[in-house]
Amino acid sequence: MSRVTIPLGPQHPALKEPANFSITVAGEKILSTSSRLGYNHRGMEKACEERTYIQDMYLLERICGICSHSHSTAFVQTVEEIAGLDVPRRALYIRTLIGELERIHSHLLWLGVAGHEIGFDTLLMYSWRDREVVMDLLALLCGNRVNYGINTIGGVRRDITAEQIAGALRDMDILEERTRYYIDIATSEPSFIARLAGVGYISREDAVRLQAVGPTGRGSNVAIDIRATDPYAAYGEVDFKVITDSHCDVYGRAVVRLLELMESYRIVRQVLKEMPDGPVTVKAPRKIPAGEAVSRVEAPRGEDVHYVKGNGSDKPERVRVRASTMANIQAVNKMMENNNLADVPIIIAAIDPCFSCTDRCVRVIGGKREDLGWRDLRRHGISWYRKHWGIDFGELNRKLHSLRGER
Repeated sequence: MSRVTIPLGPQHPALKEPANFSITVAGEKILSTSSRLGYNHRGMEKACEERTYIQDMYLLERICGICSHSHSTAFVQTVEEIAGLDVPRRALYIRTLIGELERIHSHLLWLGVAGHEIGFDTLLMYSWRDREVVMDLLALLCGNRVNYGINTIGGVRRDITAEQIAGALRDMDILEERTRYYIDIATSEPSFIARLAGVGYISREDAVRLQAVGPTGRGSNVAIDIRATDPYAAYGEVDFKVITDSHCDVYGRAVVRLLELMESYRIVRQVLKEMPDGPVTVKAPRKIPAGEAVSRVEAPRGEDVHYVKGNGSDKPERVRVRASTMANIQAVNKMMENNNLADVPIIIAAIDPCFSCTDRCVRVIGGKREDLGWRDLRRHGISWYRKHWGIDFGELNRKLHSLRGER
């Protein structure tokens, strides 16, 4: 049987963000896959070097809407370590609370997407209905449904009231009851199990070798969860189980996420009931001392790593982000082997990819790598669009500023 290489993406109905997968098949059977990123690069790390620490906090929160609290928590923890700040316990509990609400939001969203990818749109409608409960709660506590803006260097921006705690506990009861129904579907519905079982298989050994993280790794029985293995915020003071599954396939990753929802409800209840009294922030200096730090948090998709280097000014010298999709993307290529072409959408969706989190950009001229500053990147972008599309964004910006001045 002849081999054919089929390109999937960067623009494709099965992909919500741009990425390219070159899939080699013999008939319907996948033989090998290679992935290519770089279609959605936004220059976040370089942009951070031109902005203050406070500005960077809000910028990095927008790396990803679903993991926004994870990114901002990882960043402020590095800055607080460099500055030697002692964050109040109440603030750490609030960070933990928002982190778990974000996980609930993310896992319910994923459940709906997974249902959609396998033709189970009723599951999409139900789980996204329930997602509204937690998003409304996040809006009540933080002021926003997405990009919550709760963190600040030295603590959190908002306290929570007794009335909000009571409302949050009621919402956990509602969500837990509905999640039990989804777990029942996952463990008893024959069509759901048959569609996911054996699809996207990756052994525990390969998951470790390819550095799979989060539910992707734990679905292959890799018991690593940063909340437990390297506790941050208030995770060292709450009781929960690290959920793993030994199916090593898409079904296992679904089971992990559903059971993690139940653990998140437990954590939220503990945090709300044991919330310590006291302030929610300490004063942070505008200029952060010279030094460097690394912070790890367990985002809904897996381990999120931030590195920050300070030089004594109000702007960082270097910021580096390794989001969980970057760790999981190599595992996807292995997962696709020996599967059918029709399984590709759910295999990719099973890692809950965020290519905006992942994209990187390197400019190579004459075989030599070249580092570009933020202004150089901006000039390059303006000249590229002028050359290829006839659009002069520099002129458009000048006209926009002129109109604003007239007003």
